[in-house]
Amino acid sequence: MDNAPRYRRVLLKLSGEALMGDAGYGIDARQLDIFADEVRSVRDMGVDIGIVIGGGNIYRGVQAITEGLDKVTGDHMGMLATVINSLALQNALERRGIITRLQTAIKMEQIAEPFIRRRAVRHLEKGRVVIFGAGTGNPYFTTDTAAALRAIEIEAEVLIMAKNGVDGIYDADPKTVPTAQRFTSITYREVHERNLRVMDLTAITLCQENSLPILVFDMAVAGNLQRLMKGDPIGTTVSA
Repeated sequence: MDNAPRYRRVLLKLSGEALMGDAGYGIDARQLDIFADEVRSVRDMGVDIGIVIGGGNIYRGVQAITEGLDKVTGDHMGMLATVINSLALQNALERRGIITRLQTAIKMEQIAEPFIRRRAVRHLEKGRVVIFGAGTGNPYFTTDTAAALRAIEIEAEVLIMAKNGVDGIYDADPKTVPTAQRFTSITYREVHERNLRVMDLTAITLCQENSLPILVFDMAVAGNLQRLMKGDPIGTTVSA
């Protein structure tokens, strides 16, 4: 059983910005294919996978014309942007022969199922990859919080935060501070006290209260997600 994955069920959080590639906004087809291949490699190991993806790459493209919009309207636009990304990822996965289901927190039954916890769990039990779109369905909550919430609801063993070009959590921004040190592990409390920008504080608190560990790693490196599932010591672990 040396090849058995370390985790039985995971929730993968992808940022919408990671789909842009080198573009200023939108979806880079090559980057989308890379992510789909990574997910397939882990699904082939027998890991149940739920996915939450952000919408920053789509919303960034319309921000220039949204000045003056109220917060609630802007958040609703962001939720719809996550659905666009979710559909793109679903299509890329299904081109690879992976059976998927897209569930959304806002009803749009012509293109996706409404989120129903028991149905989502049943899909996972049948080996389907479940993508959760439209965040929590409520304004003022980020997709980080949606990821933490869905991870808890589907009884995932870990919340995996996929970064693009950052291989974990540092004590300073490694892009601007060359001497920044990466943590191999850190507690929820330390994340709060150091004000580290791992994810929003609501999501961190939700994970802490439900004893859900968080793994932060660089998904831009091919094979990293699979190595993480095998238990290789990459990235940073956040736990109690």
